[in-house]
Amino acid sequence: MFTLYHHPFSPSSRFVRLMLREYGADYQERCFDPWERPGELLQLNPAGTVPILVENEGPAICGPMPIMEYLDETRGYAVADRRLMPDHPDARAECRRLVDWSLCKFDTEVVGHLVRERIYKQTMPKSAGGGAPDSAALRVARANIHHHLRYFSYLVASRRWIAGDRLSFADLALGAALSCADYLGEVPWANEENVKNWYARVKSRPSMRPLLSEKILGMPASVTYADLDF
Repeated sequence: MFTLYHHPFSPSSRFVRLMLREYGADYQERCFDPWERPGELLQLNPAGTVPILVENEGPAICGPMPIMEYLDETRGYAVADRRLMPDHPDARAECRRLVDWSLCKFDTEVVGHLVRERIYKQTMPKSAGGGAPDSAALRVARANIHHHLRYFSYLVASRRWIAGDRLSFADLALGAALSCADYLGEVPWANEENVKNWYARVKSRPSMRPLLSEKILGMPASVTYADLDF
């Protein structure tokens, strides 16, 4: 049994939840706000960040990339053609590159701004940086998302999935990131048909259903969020 320490609208945490469900792993959840660093969390991860995954009485595995590698090494080989890491070294490198793009570059330039300004700041105390959204940060995110979507569109125009011919960790990472932006209605789907069609397939997977049912108090989801035929 796994224990996942996470925040429901952290893209990296959502990525881990998708991986666990794709591999059929049982887990329980402990939710923490990203700006809080209680002693329990710091004992597991001195950096004070989520996601953190613990299997039974084992050590804490901290961060989405180490968790991805751990799940691949402990669960990937057992699921045959449903393994989320490609077999060939070149394909594995491409998968890892795109996971990093989604959870680092895309998060830094787009999704992280949207989530922080529109979700976290709702409940974040002023002493931790809470308050009204920063309009400048939102403008940057809304401008940057177009560049990222054009690149993702280029990839899926020539591939069945984002990193190749088979569903991989890369699809789950990008799907997790986009799901957060989509909840807020911040994804210009009308301009990117290729990415929209790819995301519709990701969104239709059973592993996505629990995420699509989650809500933020006082902030309804966009009309496209839980609609599989958006």
